[in-house]
Parts: sequence; structure tokens; C-alpha cells
Amino acid sequence: MGFARACSVALVGVEGVVVEVQADLEPGVAAFTLVGLPDKSLVESRDRVRAAVVNSGAEWPQKKLTVGLSPASVPKSGSGFDLAVACAVLGAAERIDPAAVADVVMIGELGLDGRVRPVRGVLPAVLAAAEAGYRHVVVPEQTAGEAALVPGISVLGVRSLRQLIAVLGDEPVPEEPDPDRGRPDTMLAGLMVPGAGLGTGLAPLADGTAHRPDLADVAGQGRARKALEVAAAGGHHLLLSGPPGAGKTMLAERLTAILPPLSRQESLEVTAVHSVAGILPPGEPLIGAAPYCAPHHSATMQSLVGGGNGLPRPGAVSLAHRGVLFLDEAPEFSVRALDALRQPLESGHVVVARAAGVVRLPARFLMVLAANPCPCGRHTLAGAGCECPPSAVRRYQARLSGPLLDRVDLRVEVEPVGRADLMGSGGRGESSADVAARVREARERAAERLTGTPWTTNSEVPGHELRTRLVAAPGALMAAERDMERGVLTARGLDRVLRVAWTVADLRGADRPDATDVAVALELRTGIQRGVPMRAGAR
Repeated sequence: MGFARACSVALVGVEGVVVEVQADLEPGVAAFTLVGLPDKSLVESRDRVRAAVVNSGAEWPQKKLTVGLSPASVPKSGSGFDLAVACAVLGAAERIDPAAVADVVMIGELGLDGRVRPVRGVLPAVLAAAEAGYRHVVVPEQTAGEAALVPGISVLGVRSLRQLIAVLGDEPVPEEPDPDRGRPDTMLAGLMVPGAGLGTGLAPLADGTAHRPDLADVAGQGRARKALEVAAAGGHHLLLSGPPGAGKTMLAERLTAILPPLSRQESLEVTAVHSVAGILPPGEPLIGAAPYCAPHHSATMQSLVGGGNGLPRPGAVSLAHRGVLFLDEAPEFSVRALDALRQPLESGHVVVARAAGVVRLPARFLMVLAANPCPCGRHTLAGAGCECPPSAVRRYQARLSGPLLDRVDLRVEVEPVGRADLMGSGGRGESSADVAARVREARERAAERLTGTPWTTNSEVPGHELRTRLVAAPGALMAAERDMERGVLTARGLDRVLRVAWTVADLRGADRPDATDVAVALELRTGIQRGVPMRAGAR
């Protein structure tokens, strides 16, 4: 009787559970039994592993073979267990030393010819292994850079099972020829999910780099530009409403250009989500810029918040984690899909429950909504000939529910661009680089003020802290309190006005917000003119 074990990782959403792969050989009729709650693709690993072992020059044991995946109560899915299963079987057959694989985490799919193919979710899997105390991992060669992002982990990237057997047995490592030389790398197909990246990121240019539109391209729209700057500086959600062609989409597409680069921890979080979703760009294991996700208005609730057959997969809110989620033509989205955004807007994560299990996915994003005033879009234009009846206008605007809008800090009317602004150079505003510098300074002030707390931006600070510890200047809240008494603001709305006021103060370099900062925040939230200058970028 022979016994050996290796380790792999089962992913539940973007969190991993270390799985012990145990192989047991006993005398009897040759058979291969796989137990431990595997899914269909994992059950098929029996044939893949057998063919890979034989084609790698090793002998397949002609005995009764049982492979167990422990803990058995955790659902296991995907083909990433192949490498661990193969090594556990070879260890049980004493082709390799069982002690050499006992505490090594192995992640990778095996081809029938023995080549090791990459799989999705390597980064969160290696993170889970590191948290569990493991220090050695074996991954496909193409994902070794992604695994190496985790500190304190020794990573071995292999191209084939033959190479891994040689390394574990202290034998000369054979060179593996590349049969696809000069052609697209078919091994990378396991990393990308067709269609999963639609609506995410920005279109690449001819040289392969991502196109980053500049705010200088936007003509006019001074108030909307200031609202965009405040949204970026404090992480505040934004609603842009106005007629078609006014520049709502242009403004939203330029928001990521003024957001600061991601920190190391944020980059790991975003990269983990994109790795699991299958949209991580090959050759770029670490995402350093804020992501941008713009799903079509026909998107279902599951595609927005996460879902799918079996264990839920990340949706648009998770793909936009630490970045921007742009919902163009927001009233055209289904009401159920929009209302499903309420919980992640408040908590920064989404919990999806299915029969196969409950998954918690990160979803701390900056949401931008763009909406027309009516079905035809001409309701607010004088002399434009809007023929929508009042009832149709009310129904259209009511598709954005009150509870959802109550979670939106900034609501700005985007006016049509005038001829002078569009045709003349005087309508051009600052570049993204200039605005991004102010945003970065404002975020640094907020981060310094919030040192020692779990929050980094003003939008994350609870209202209780704003009313007790981080207080505004004396008398600054009088206008906001009056609006609350008249029913213009809810309790949540008052807290959000305070958050925006702190951001406005940070942008102008003040220690705390005064009455003018609060008035600017009220104007940005309610749309009611307060007769104050927009001092967001003032020095």
C-alpha cells in the first residue's frame, strides 16, 4: 500500500481554501476513484492526469487508486487541481519522494501531453496558501509572475509535468520545446474568459497600450468638471443628468485619469478579482491603475452584482473594485438591477447567496450614473420640441429610485455645450494631469487626518464620526440642518453632505469645512443654487 499527499487551493469567490490532495494505492483491480465534492471539470481530471503521467515518461500504477480532496465539505471546481493530483499519485507510487510534495501547494491544469496549462485565480490562491502558512508553490510558467506578487512565497514555474518530476527527484531538468513558436500562445487560453471583459477597461491603441482620454478634451462644463474633481478626491458617487450630446459620457470616461494610482494592497485586491474573472491582461500580473467598468444597460442583475451557475462569479461591481462603475443611460437599466446596487454602495462588498454556497466579493467602487431628463432627452431644452407627456417623464425619472439616489453624493445638471465653448479654445479646461495633482493632494490630507482608522477617503467615514470627532467649523451646518428640517435632506443625506464638505475643504487646503464648503456640498447634492462660488480647486 502506498500513500502520499500534496496541496492545492479551492477558490470560493475571490477567497481561497487550502485543499489537501491525498492519494492511496491498494492491491486490487485497477481503478481510479476521485472523492471530495468535485465538480464536472474536476472529475474529468482522472483521464487528463492519467494521460499526462504516461506521456511524461512515468508509469501509471496498475492498482486500486483513491484520490481524496480534503476538506470534503468544501466544493471544488476547475482544473487547477490536476498538478496536485498527479504529484500525489506519483508520490504514492514512489516515483517521487512523498515527503518532497507533502507541503507544496500546486496549481495548474495538465494537458494530455503533460504540459502544464495556466488557470485563472492564481493570485488569490497563492494568497490563501501564504495565509495558511505554506511557503512553496508550483504554478504554470505563464503565471509565475502573478504568483510572485505574494511576499514570502517561493514560486516555481514549470512548463510540463516532466520538468516538475525532474525537479522533485533532483534529476536534470529537460528542456521543453515550444511547438507554438511564431503563433499565438494557445496556453494563455485558460486565463481569458471569452466575453468576460466586455465593458471593462478602455480600448487599446494600435501599439497595445490603453487609451487614456484627457479632461482637456471636454469643452466647457465647468460645474460638471468640478463635480468630477470632488468625486475623485473623496470617492463620492456622482449622477450626471442632461440632454444627449452634452458630454456626460466624455466626463465619466475621464474620471479614472484623475484618480490616484492604486496602493500595493489595493493593486493586489483588484488583480485578484480580475484573475478570478479571467480578464487579467497577459504579461501584466499587477494592475496599478483604477479599473473602469461600463456595462450595457441591458445587463442583468446577476451580471452587475455577481452570480452564475454553481458558485457565483464576480459581477461588474467587483470588476470595478477600487475604480469606476459607469452606468450610461441609467434609467434604461432594470429596476431590480439598479436596486441591487444599494447594499454594495453602503458596505463596499456584495454577498451573493446560491444553493452551492455564499460568496463575499469586494465591491468598493465609485459609481457614476448618466441619465437623460426624459425618454427623448429634450425635456430640459427650450424650444427643442419634447413631446413626452408629463406622466412619461415622471415614470422615466422614477426608474432611479429614491433610496438609490439617496446614496449618490453629487447630482449635477450637465448643460448643452455652447458654440463658443465648442469651437473656440476658450472653452477648454485643465488637463487631467493638473486635476489629478490636486486630487492626489486632497487624498493625502484626508489619509493623514484618518490615520489610525480603517478609512482612507472621506466617503468611507461613518456619519457618527463626522458629527462627534471630525466636526466642521462652528455654525457651518446651519443651512444643512434647515434643509433636513424641511425634508430636503434625509439623515443619510446630511451625513453625505458632511463628507462632501470635507472633500471640498481638502481640495482648497483647509483644516476643516466652513459654511461655504457646506453650501457647495449642498448645491452639489440638491441642485439648488446657493449663490456661492465653486471653490473645489481653489488655492
